[in-house]
Amino acid sequence: MSLVFYISSFVAILATIMVITRHDPIHALLYLVASFLAIAVTFLSLGAPFAAALEVIVYAGAIIVLFIFVVMMLNLGKETANQEKGWLRLRVWLGPSILVLVLLAEMIVVLLQPQPTAMPAAVVTPREVSLSLYGEYIIAVELVGFLLMTGIVGAAHIGKHKKKNLHRYLQTYPNLN
Repeated sequence: MSLVFYISSFVAILATIMVITRHDPIHALLYLVASFLAIAVTFLSLGAPFAAALEVIVYAGAIIVLFIFVVMMLNLGKETANQEKGWLRLRVWLGPSILVLVLLAEMIVVLLQPQPTAMPAAVVTPREVSLSLYGEYIIAVELVGFLLMTGIVGAAHIGKHKKKNLHRYLQTYPNLN
């Protein structure tokens, strides 16, 4: 295996651990993007550029946008506006930025190599992937869609109750405003 595979795998594991240990959801999402990009570089180092492209487009693109939408939907109020100002500090972006720069350097090294160092593998076309996803695995794809929708509805429901309870608490104790 090439050194690129091991470095990107290490970055993916480290970024995933950072996702789990972060208390702030936006920080966790930044590390999740770094993890998805590391997995894409891992796929690229194994000679699967189509899987790497799907990883970036579907996960690092669409799924992260969905997660950020849910976080934005739940974080309403003046308290979170002040919290968002803190996200613009350099120390918040430093860790994910370093991990992504390591991955960018790896990807440049992989793409500039004259001979591919990947393991020999069969070429998988986009048609074969789509036939697999929407053929024999259609039920799994639909279940994942339902699971994501259920998560969004549940998050919205929890967020509404949390906001109502906070409003009731502030009405009960007006001197806390």
